[in-house]
Parts: sequence; structure tokens; C-alpha cells
Amino acid sequence: VKLTVKNRQATVSVVPSASSLLVKALKEPPRDRKKVKNIKHDGNISIDEIIRIARVMWPSSMAKTLALCCKEILGTANSIGCTVNGESPVDIQQQIDDGTIEIPEE
Repeated sequence: VKLTVKNRQATVSVVPSASSLLVKALKEPPRDRKKVKNIKHDGNISIDEIIRIARVMWPSSMAKTLALCCKEILGTANSIGCTVNGESPVDIQQQIDDGTIEIPEE
């Protein structure tokens, strides 16, 4: 939630988190939050979706480059339990460090 005050007028806007954007990208059906707990999101996301989510999260992130923001999103993908291009997100982070996967700057 982002609260902006201008001339003593407060406006509230909702800034989505990285995990909610990842769950939306997985296209999972909605669940009953009262009954279903500790769900594992075991879907697969493409690297293009990760870059798209990183572009949305970049202004609120502390990352200097888009590649570093992509690595942040990959860490979140690892924590919710999904894969990226059929591989572990940790392996994709290593490939970004090695230069095997190129992340565009803009």
C-alpha cells in the first residue's frame, strides 16, 4: 500500500508484491484462503514473464540494474516453489551471473 499526500489530500494506491505477480503469472485457479493453507506453487514460468515482472517491480526495488531486479524476482520464485523454463530459479540466477542468459537493460 502506497500513501501519497499532496495539499493535505491523501491518495491510497496498492503496489503489488513480487510474489503476488508471480502467482498471477502461474495462472493458478483461485483457492479458498480459509481452507487451503501452505500451498506449493509448482508451475513453470518463462524468463520473459520474469523480465516483465521485474520491469514492474524495478521502481520500488533497491536494484541498480534490471538484471539484479530479475535475480530478486527469481529468489522470490524459488521461495514460492515454482520453476523457470523448467529449471530451478537458483540455476537461472547462476546463468545470469555467468552471462549465459542476457537480460536487456531497458
